[in-house]
Amino acid sequence: MLSIRRNIITLSLVFVLGLACSLMMASATFAETTETAAGALPEEAATIITFIHIGDIHGHLIPRPHLRSDGTGRLEGGLARMYTKVQQIRGASKNSLVVNTGDTVQGGAEALYTRGQAMVDVLNMFGIDAFAPGNWDFVYGTRRFLEMFTGDRPLAPWNAHAANVYYDGYPYEDKTGERVLPPYTIMMIGNVKVGILGFTTERGPKVVGPEVVEGFRFTKGDAEMEAFVPYLRNVEKVDLLVMISELGLANNIRLTEMVPGVDVVLSSDMHEETREPVVTSTGTIISEVGQDGTRIAELTLIFQDKRMLEWQYKFHTIDTRIPEDEAVARKIARMRKPFVAGPHFREHLNPFNGTTLTRPIDTVVGFTEIGLHRSNYTHEDMAAVVEGSSHDFLSDAFRAMAQADVGMIRGFRYGTHIAPGPIKLEDIYHYIPIGPFIARGEVTGQQIKNVIENSANGSLNPDPYNWGGGWLFNWSGVTFDLDPYAEKGFRGRNVRVNGAPLDLAATYTLASYNYLSEPNLINKIPARNVVRVTDEEGNLIDGTEVVAQYLAMHGPVNPELHRIRLLAPLPDPLYGFYELQPLKGTSP
Repeated sequence: MLSIRRNIITLSLVFVLGLACSLMMASATFAETTETAAGALPEEAATIITFIHIGDIHGHLIPRPHLRSDGTGRLEGGLARMYTKVQQIRGASKNSLVVNTGDTVQGGAEALYTRGQAMVDVLNMFGIDAFAPGNWDFVYGTRRFLEMFTGDRPLAPWNAHAANVYYDGYPYEDKTGERVLPPYTIMMIGNVKVGILGFTTERGPKVVGPEVVEGFRFTKGDAEMEAFVPYLRNVEKVDLLVMISELGLANNIRLTEMVPGVDVVLSSDMHEETREPVVTSTGTIISEVGQDGTRIAELTLIFQDKRMLEWQYKFHTIDTRIPEDEAVARKIARMRKPFVAGPHFREHLNPFNGTTLTRPIDTVVGFTEIGLHRSNYTHEDMAAVVEGSSHDFLSDAFRAMAQADVGMIRGFRYGTHIAPGPIKLEDIYHYIPIGPFIARGEVTGQQIKNVIENSANGSLNPDPYNWGGGWLFNWSGVTFDLDPYAEKGFRGRNVRVNGAPLDLAATYTLASYNYLSEPNLINKIPARNVVRVTDEEGNLIDGTEVVAQYLAMHGPVNPELHRIRLLAPLPDPLYGFYELQPLKGTSP
């Protein structure tokens, strides 16, 4: 039986008229904005509430290129520019709330070596009103998670909520069965009673080892939805029910169509960009805001007599047309000083594997002849759900440096974009921010086939409930045809290893991630005769250094592409925006 915890907060939100006027005048020169409205907004309304939605920042403090087909050549993202846009919206809004929907404290070198503190210190300047943690926000262990997000004085006082994560055994035996976070909160905004219901991931980041979420148990959220939505509607009698969720856009659509009664979902996890919001068959408005701090959404709701009359949605691109906030820019520079070249650089200990960062992260470690990223839409060549040039490059590096038959990388959605030209060490950290070693081990052809099929099913199953998180694994030394509409277990065809047909009974050497706590696993795959990549003195080195050494040995990279050949196009988008992953999978 689900326990209910009630939290009441009354908001007093101040309208700063002078700031509003100046920023509204400047807004015409700001970055691209897409608007969607359900009817015209009335000039007079009893209560206007604006949600400012951020999420999936993944450790990106500073801007990066954007190399997908919708790129403009401008750098995108950067928290100093994001803050400017947040303040512009705040200044024009009488009642506004900033909501962060997770995957924040992981994804870059500064985040890694401070166990998330670099991100927290900057984002604490934003005045975040509500937070739904993502799977990667648990990556530094449960004790660190509790230190950051729970208690009377959390390091990140962002009002974290999640109905679907529980204490479960050691080292929290005395709390087993209790929720780690409050499931919901209630706010009075004007005369509107607002319920905010939180959901975190359905999975912990166990790829780095099961110990990081030891003592926590996650659920997919179905039972909690069925309990809390009617409770908040019928018992608490909220006028507005907002769900903040890191369960991913597809599953948030599924849940809100399964349990009617949610007005708004602010979603993260899949990195989709809802330039127009999803409006479900049950009337729920759903937003998701890409990744790396390159997008934010602005959802304005108009209430009269406690009833929502109209809504307006704006989707903003954060790029160089937006000026940096000077205070946030100074804070970011201070956070980066110990990591970049200059007199303040110092060595840092990797919290996952004990290796040491010995050189500045802005060191150029190599060059690329092509753009490296994994972000294409489903209708484009090399859709992100299937393959990316960045993952082709990294799997090549793993394979070459481990001297293996095959290189492999899990279909992580996080990463960055690297334009043709220099590659910096910090670029590699955006792809490998979780402290793996790189190792080779012996596996069978059947195991390789199983990985192909399991990752395809985990990304393309027609029921998002059955998804496994992330996209298809990418490979070096392996090519295959992908039939996205085939039954489970039969999507990968014509699988070849270094040009020869895959022999299910044969033994191959496979190179990928390996951790000290799981010495006989190569990226969670049981393997024999595991050998880790070391430096010339035989010392273990972090995966980022393995890639840096590969770049030093091989010169400018230009990885072979199209290692996975689609036999049929992926489904058309279901809503008013292009998709990175088919939101309802692929049906046979």
